[in-house]
Amino acid sequence: MRIDLHTHSTASDGTDTPAELVRNAAAQGLDVVALTDHDTVGGYEEATKALPSGLTLITGAELSCRLNGISLHMLAYLFDPAEPELARERELVRDDRVPRARAMVAKLRELDVPITWERVAEIAGDGAVGRPHIATALVELGVVESVSDAFTQDWLADGGRAHVEKHELDPFEAIRLIKGAGGVAVFAHPLAVKRGQCVPESAIGELAAAGLDGIEVDHMDHAEDTRARLRGLAAELGVLTTGSSDYHGSRKTCRLGEYTTDPEVYGEIVRRATGAFPVPGTGG
Repeated sequence: MRIDLHTHSTASDGTDTPAELVRNAAAQGLDVVALTDHDTVGGYEEATKALPSGLTLITGAELSCRLNGISLHMLAYLFDPAEPELARERELVRDDRVPRARAMVAKLRELDVPITWERVAEIAGDGAVGRPHIATALVELGVVESVSDAFTQDWLADGGRAHVEKHELDPFEAIRLIKGAGGVAVFAHPLAVKRGQCVPESAIGELAAAGLDGIEVDHMDHAEDTRARLRGLAAELGVLTTGSSDYHGSRKTCRLGEYTTDPEVYGEIVRRATGAFPVPGTGG
């Protein structure tokens, strides 16, 4: 089985619609794909309706968190999307996205970048607007060469000249909410140092003690030695290890199925979840 547990659609900051994403996942030979848009479940219905035969959909989300001033992401799998506590927190994060993005655009204009809110909103479309949409606008303007080049201290990285903080969950609270909604919690790309400051490994241990189910190890932003360190840490803590593409369509260079999760780990995630079930494709 080929299993990719971290992908994004136009419901957040990917460039594939949810329907296109599941069709492309099947075309890439995946057996299981997780839709984990940022702080939203808005792509579930479309992805489910379009799900090709032979492909299983795992519903999920990537939750925005912050610990001691450091931004991090928590992948939540197979939770009940209607559970009110977690739904309320997702809504708070989403509601903060537009004013935050507008504030970043204003900062960029103060830096003499001729960016407009109208163009950023057009790029975001119906998705949850975020930094990748602003980064795409910067690429169009020739300010940076690629989306990843916008995530530096010069521009949009945490603490960067045009960065604006947003409402984010405490990760311990995120774990509690995910579990309360019957889901499974996995720390996304925990040592992706190229993205900015990462929490110390001691914090990962504290999160594991609070109920963290796993850590994402095989990821494009983890070097080989980092993956080896994380595997050792996961074994020490007794948590699961996953692998995923973090696919964003054409917005990033990673490909669907570039990194995958072991079928036994996938089976354990499904076994632990009580909020939702995997969705088998019926040829949609």
